[in-house]
Amino acid sequence: MFIGRPSSFSPLTRPSPPALAALVLGLTLSLAPPVGAGLADRVGATFALMAQEFVTAFPGVEGLVVAREGDLIYIDLTEKNGIRPGQEFTVFRKGEVFRHPTTNQPLGRFEESLGYAQVRRVFPQFSEARYIPADGTAPARPEDGVRITRGRIKVAIAPLLDLTQSGADLRRVSYLIASALERSKRFQIADPLAVSGLLETERIRVEEILIDPPKAVRLGKRLEVTGWILPILLDRRGVSYLDATWISAVTGTALFSKRQVLTRPEPAEEQRFPWEPRAED
Repeated sequence: MFIGRPSSFSPLTRPSPPALAALVLGLTLSLAPPVGAGLADRVGATFALMAQEFVTAFPGVEGLVVAREGDLIYIDLTEKNGIRPGQEFTVFRKGEVFRHPTTNQPLGRFEESLGYAQVRRVFPQFSEARYIPADGTAPARPEDGVRITRGRIKVAIAPLLDLTQSGADLRRVSYLIASALERSKRFQIADPLAVSGLLETERIRVEEILIDPPKAVRLGKRLEVTGWILPILLDRRGVSYLDATWISAVTGTALFSKRQVLTRPEPAEEQRFPWEPRAED
């Protein structure tokens, strides 16, 4: 059976040049990464260069109180033990020996936590620290112990405080910092999502952790951490820096900070395709 050709034929309409240009632009915008996408990676890479400094700031050491004067105590640890200003020690007192219930063999001693000591100055033979007693405990005295735990230190990473007003989406920076610290096996990191959720629920801005010690302490107790790391992106004379401050979750005091020039993006990362924005935009 022969089927004849249709009497009328309408070929596909070819788009006009303006319509074609609009289509290409739409595809380009949908495929390109968001502006500032590379900035989060640069911040994460910069902190990775700083991570070891935080590890060395917390050596697992134990010493003794040798003297006390008012709210200052002096401990028998020095620079050769890895001690530096800004470190925070637990102060404790050893109690009675506890023994195995069957063999009666001594297994260790009970301990009473007395408070905390924040190192202020390090001398050749000893170090000076500010003593912060715990509520309802006896004052520290010579022969009491001081310690930075050898176990993992629990820390919360605050969301990045961007003082450069870059407008970039930097929410994943906390995860990049957490990953760098977790790899060191020295820190136990609070879930960054839980941290940001708590700040949002409590209606607390990131900078308040730095300037309002009671809030840093209260939030630290909620998260069950002993320290905060507050990352800040700032600009000085056209140069971008990452500043990371360690804040005690016990006292709310900013103990020390590290600063590093923001890493430059690799050429391959700057612009993978001609239509993509550069990573530093």
